[in-house]
Amino acid sequence: MKMIAGLGNPGEAYAQTAHNVGFDVVDLLAERLQLVWKNSSGFHARTAKTTYAGQQLMLVKPQTFMNLSGNSVAPLLRYFGGTPADLTVISDDADLPLGRLRIRANGGSGGHRGLLSIIEQLGTEAFPRLRVGVGREDCQGDLADHVLAKLDPDRQKVLRKAVEAAAEAVLSLIEQGLNETMTRFNGWSAEPPPAPEDRK
Repeated sequence: MKMIAGLGNPGEAYAQTAHNVGFDVVDLLAERLQLVWKNSSGFHARTAKTTYAGQQLMLVKPQTFMNLSGNSVAPLLRYFGGTPADLTVISDDADLPLGRLRIRANGGSGGHRGLLSIIEQLGTEAFPRLRVGVGREDCQGDLADHVLAKLDPDRQKVLRKAVEAAAEAVLSLIEQGLNETMTRFNGWSAEPPPAPEDRK
């Protein structure tokens, strides 16, 4: 079984914010695969299941709020007999430029409290994660306020392209495996690189 957990905060107040990009990716996957979300109240999550590329696949949106994501993801993974290697977590990353993708086989939380919660509850950092850059270039104050603010139309447009690419990366991960997917998608960016004269 492959479990894809997109991180975010439940509720309309958090929709269309940078911190909810993980939710956006799994929502798009559910749409493309024509899946229906169901409440798994015992696990404080919404889940959608299917078979894809010959493997059982479960999409997960924890409903615990971001900082307690592990309280939902870890029990779900154990209940369905998965190992940390079967889990891929999708989250925002303010340290990556807006629209940039980064995939890793393992690693620390990078200060992301949702990832930290999952690491703590699983007792290991050894699970793949896909980070979607939300940038901090225009952050004027507290980072939390920055990632929880509603996206302006320009940022929303860039992030939408990144969400679409991230969804493709997840499908590649299931079909082709981690190494091939990292080769294809690491460093992918929704924004074109600056022109040579802009870099001088």
